[in-house]
Amino acid sequence: MERKASAPVPPLREPQTGLRASGDTRRPSREEAEAAVRTLLAWTGDDLTREGLLDTPKRVVDSYAEYFWGYDGDPVDELSRTFEDVQGYDDIVMLRDIDFASHCEHHMVPIIGVAHVAYIPDRRIVGISKLARVVDIYAKRLQTQETMTAQIANCIQEALKPKGVAVMIDALHQCMTMRGVHKKGTTTITTRFTGVFSEDKAERDRFMQLVNGTRVLASR
Repeated sequence: MERKASAPVPPLREPQTGLRASGDTRRPSREEAEAAVRTLLAWTGDDLTREGLLDTPKRVVDSYAEYFWGYDGDPVDELSRTFEDVQGYDDIVMLRDIDFASHCEHHMVPIIGVAHVAYIPDRRIVGISKLARVVDIYAKRLQTQETMTAQIANCIQEALKPKGVAVMIDALHQCMTMRGVHKKGTTTITTRFTGVFSEDKAERDRFMQLVNGTRVLASR
């Protein structure tokens, strides 16, 4: 079973206030965030009083609320509603070409790519849109591709307890294309396999064949 999916972007909202889940650093207010943007604009040497920059701090903070909404998302909760009436289906459930946009945690520039996610159910399945949502929640945080790949696979494995999970991400890192070594068109591929995909080469090969198979619907 194979489908292409991309979870819709949630409505723009202000991040939750209070402490971060991973530490005791207070999340700054919107006013403080806009002031930080003004500091960076001033650092560039531009004129903060010119018309084109007057609303830039507000726009940047609005953009960041959308870029990083994943910190307020709960991927485990997305996978919490499962279905057991599957008429004995016990083969691969796969989503190919889940497009995502993330940001590199080292330079805060975009990572643009696609994720391919599969699992083999053990009595329970989950709505396919939830798999795409899990990808988006992890993508909408500061990331490394390696960490994101592991997070997606581990979350699905722990939440659904399937026979195995396979995740492959193919992405373009703008920290490598627009700065640094300036290698345009170079993509990074990462994989993570659990359960039968980790133990059985034939299952891994089958996953890769499906990843690289013809996109029939994409041509329509």
